[in-house]
Amino acid sequence: MEGTVDGFRYGAVTPVAAYLMACLGGALGLRCIVRTLLSNQSWKAGWLALGAASIGCGIWTMHFIAMIGFQVVETRIRYNAGLTVLSLAVAIVVVGIGVFIVGYRGVSTLNLSFAGVITGLGVAAMHYLGMAALHLNGTIRYDATAVALSVVIAIVAATAALWAAVTIRGFMTSLGASLIMGVAVTGMHYTGMSAVSVHVHSRTGGSWAGDSPTSLLLPMLLGPVIFLLLAGVVVMFDPLLVLGDGDWNRSSASTESNTPQPDSLFENEEDRVVHARAPQDPQWAAPHSPQR
Repeated sequence: MEGTVDGFRYGAVTPVAAYLMACLGGALGLRCIVRTLLSNQSWKAGWLALGAASIGCGIWTMHFIAMIGFQVVETRIRYNAGLTVLSLAVAIVVVGIGVFIVGYRGVSTLNLSFAGVITGLGVAAMHYLGMAALHLNGTIRYDATAVALSVVIAIVAATAALWAAVTIRGFMTSLGASLIMGVAVTGMHYTGMSAVSVHVHSRTGGSWAGDSPTSLLLPMLLGPVIFLLLAGVVVMFDPLLVLGDGDWNRSSASTESNTPQPDSLFENEEDRVVHARAPQDPQWAAPHSPQR
């Protein structure tokens, strides 16, 4: 018997919440990567890792918030905790690979394409690992065309996000890029979900094991959400991201201009030349001026 699949059990609540979490993770990730571009003296690896974790957590949180609204009317749904956690690890690690490639090797066409494909496949793998964690009294089937389309969307979205991360530096442009990224990632999820159909087994007794969506997903979502909030605090209070590239460089330049330069110790070019040619004697330790 074909099951009745409903991905919007709570109406627009879960899609909107999922989209907002995808935007939050994308925005924080983009700002962390921009941070490594604004200053060569920053801890590049740390900021890139924070950016990758933010994007990965945002995508994973988006997926499972959306899955709270997923139901099959004829059967209960359970989740395997191990596969659910594994999908989070895959999201962070694979996004990290793409972020570190463009962060250290630049955005040449080859690097960007390679990183985008890896990251996109990782996002798709996270999605379908999350679906593999789903247990119900039936068999889940996928439409191959919709699955392929969801993977293509994931690759395109990942490539665009990585390009934006190392190209767009302004706050408002980064915010706009994260909103577009949220649309792409959420669109990928619901495209993948449109491929799902369920053949429900005639036997009504459920022998499958696992946790219910509310008992497993809600507590597990707290960790990534708290992490994103803490990452937001770090980004908001970082002086370089608050001041921006121009103001930061301007303040650094003014500091350097106030530092006395060696040549400014001499009254004229003759004194500087005499001091440079003078023997290393205590009487030449200070700038020499002709006596009057």
